[in-house]
Order: sequence, then structure tokens, then C-alpha cells
Amino acid sequence: MWPRAESIRTGRLVLEPLDVAHAVEMVEVLASPTLYEWTGGEPPALADLEARYRVQSLGQSRDGTEGWLNWILRIAESGETAGYVQATLTPADEATGATEADVAWVVGVEHQGHGLACEAAQVMVSWLEDQGVLTVHALIHPGNAASAAVARRLGMSATPTMIDGEVRWTRRTHS
Repeated sequence: MWPRAESIRTGRLVLEPLDVAHAVEMVEVLASPTLYEWTGGEPPALADLEARYRVQSLGQSRDGTEGWLNWILRIAESGETAGYVQATLTPADEATGATEADVAWVVGVEHQGHGLACEAAQVMVSWLEDQGVLTVHALIHPGNAASAAVARRLGMSATPTMIDGEVRWTRRTHS
């Protein structure tokens, strides 16, 4: 029912569909406590990340009501892991089968400030549009100016909706 993540290339990145084996590399990318300034939480231990990736790489929730698309960001030139992007798909219109997506992006501290989050998120949203996704949402802490800038570049607008202290940004991809 849900699309499966496929490998996607950009000018500087390769987005690889998530696999449990990525946890070994990603535990280092996600190790900086500053990554959790706006989202809360703390750096994951390897076993926790492996368990999370084991579930996420299934591609859907146990009951099938959500589709899960997760990609690891790899620098094409060096092969180094730099972060991830993800989308959770849910039905938007049961009659037409249209879907909407909640998206997120995380780039490791050492790779921030180079436009990688924007590049990866743009190609992910474009891929989602090709899959028929009607609307894209993101939850962003009001103080996270960098993520808000990515959302604006994706054509998203802040809405008045707050969920768990985060602003819901939205973009309708198709009319």
C-alpha cells in the first residue's frame, strides 16, 4: 500500500533507504547533544538506534495506517554519513487514495551550514510529490531558525497550529 524508499541522488548527496546496518555510522552523527536543543532527548546508544531502525525500516506501522520513509544522507564524494530525512505518510483522502506526509530532517553538527538539509529535504519532497503526496507538514520549534529556513525554501508556511510546543508548517503539493 505504501511506497518504499528508493535511493535518490542529488548534486552532493546520496539518500540511501534506511537499513539497520546504518546505526553504526549514525550513532556518531547523532552523538552531539546540541542536535537535541530544539527537539529534546539525548544522543541514542547504538542498541537503541538499531532497535529504532529495525522498526522504521519495515516501511509502515504495525497496523498499516502509516507509511514510513527514511533515508540516510551520505556525502557522494566522500561516502561519509551526514544525517537523515524522513517522511511519515497518512491518508489525506480515503476516496482518492491521496496521502499527506509529515517530514523531518537532521544534519549532523559537523555538516551543518552547507545547505545539505535543504538539498536533501527538497529532493525528498519532490520524490513524495511523484508518489502522489498532496500535502507536506513539518513540526519546527519556534526558536529553530535553521529548520524554519529549510521549511521556507520548501515552500512551506507556518500555521497557527502548535503541537507539543512546535509550529506546524504546511505546503500543499498538488491542487
